Amino acid sequence: MAVAEAQSLERLNQLLSRLRERVPFYRDRLPTGGLESLHQLAELPLTTKEDFRQTYPYGMLAVPLPEVVRIHASSGTTGRPVITGYTRADLDLWAECMERVYRAGEVGPGDVVQNAYGYGLFTGGLGFHIGAERLGCTVIPTSSGVTQRQVMLMADLGTTVLTCTPSYALVLAEAIAAEAQRPPLKLRVGFFGAEPWSDGMRRQIQYGLGLEAFDIYGLTELGGPGVAVECHEHNGLHIFEDHFLAETVDPETGVPVPRGEPGELVLTSLRREASPVLRYRTRDRTILTDEPCPCGSPFVRMLKVHGRTDDMIVVRGENVFPSQIESILLAIEGLTANYQIVVDREAKQLDSLEVVVEAAPHTDHDRLQELAAERIRETIGLRAEINVLPPGVLPRSEGKAKRVIDRRSV
Repeated sequence: MAVAEAQSLERLNQLLSRLRERVPFYRDRLPTGGLESLHQLAELPLTTKEDFRQTYPYGMLAVPLPEVVRIHASSGTTGRPVITGYTRADLDLWAECMERVYRAGEVGPGDVVQNAYGYGLFTGGLGFHIGAERLGCTVIPTSSGVTQRQVMLMADLGTTVLTCTPSYALVLAEAIAAEAQRPPLKLRVGFFGAEPWSDGMRRQIQYGLGLEAFDIYGLTELGGPGVAVECHEHNGLHIFEDHFLAETVDPETGVPVPRGEPGELVLTSLRREASPVLRYRTRDRTILTDEPCPCGSPFVRMLKVHGRTDDMIVVRGENVFPSQIESILLAIEGLTANYQIVVDREAKQLDSLEVVVEAAPHTDHDRLQELAAERIRETIGLRAEINVLPPGVLPRSEGKAKRVIDRRSV
């Protein structure tokens, strides 16, 4: 790996000692003593989201509660939320990682950051906030929503950096396009994450907002955003390996796969105090590559996430990821990134797959419908009913967009 193995191994062994001593969940699962090589990492147990829920609320903490100065949590929409804690040192570490994120886009003092990620239990808003403040930027903590005011503030306050979900970036781009006269914007850089998004969506965001769009990566279990970020090459995200140890495994067996082959991303937090995590299964499918990047970063790259194992839907025996559908749609000129996938099943019938997508104004809906159906059939091997709609029909999201409606379980 690009980062010194000796440093990573030392930090990993320190982590193992800490987990054995302080976290009962791990104590009975870990071997005694340290590892002699990172190749032995595969012998250690994997951690899952369910483990967090089974030990809710404080079972994964490695410090006494009085040392925890902040708590964040996942949405908990599918069960108990995932709780993650931070000591003062953890917050400093997080701010350092978020400063790196911004520096990937050459952000610094003098930049005006409009932070439209949600504030509160969700890690996004406060993570981007502390990183921008550490850099010495001017921060506008708008959170999400009240879109017209967001556009007004961008123009009036001279926003140069935008942070939000890619779905909400599209909403802002639409609001700007709807203005009678395009407002005078100074936007140049945007950092978008918290949900998968394709290069086709990137092109629409960049065109609509007039900025360079950077993909970022993080998750609540690892402390929030600040795990990885794109460079100007936009060919994968560099993982901060001095803080996070990355590997990929076979999603079915959990067995590690070699670099350069697709697998499920597994991450270990090497330096967190309050909520350290060993070999966490992210459920994100990607490829890790050690190939040198022209930007000169020493960190390993994860290629753009091409689906989540828990987002995957099975239709007539075929595995389908929303990101696959999105890539197909946005490769067709005239279709937009506003879409939904509807899966249904009539009594004693096969599953039905419907794709509802908005088109740009003044386009031939019949032609787009035929073209989308043909591309999906050729690429995925499934027949889908395509319903092309005029702009503005589908609901808009201020956070993560709901792309899949599966009526089979209703």
